[in-house]
Amino acid sequence: MSRLRLAHAATLGGILLLLGLLVLWYGVLQPAPIWLTLFALPLLLPLRGLIRGRAYTHAWTSFLILIYFIHGVVEAWANPGARLLALGEILLSVSVYTGAILFARWARQPGAN
Repeated sequence: MSRLRLAHAATLGGILLLLGLLVLWYGVLQPAPIWLTLFALPLLLPLRGLIRGRAYTHAWTSFLILIYFIHGVVEAWANPGARLLALGEILLSVSVYTGAILFARWARQPGAN
């Protein structure tokens, strides 16, 4: 697997898993439809560009995902009852961020796979 495909898989897989985690968290375990909507909708916006492998979308997704990293850190610190879910959010947001940044960088290099 090329490094470009690996970065793409980390970004797309991480964002889909993060969506699933948020649905589990705010849809099942601690039902809060407003929070679920506020957190899930922004993650749906870049999906089309991410699936198509657009470097520009990956670059902007790296900015968007920082909100989820911050939310995870705050929840892990302030809410002991949701600490494991928050740690999952932190790990997935770091995966998406790293994959998106690397994809955007490598996709613009000459001879990228």
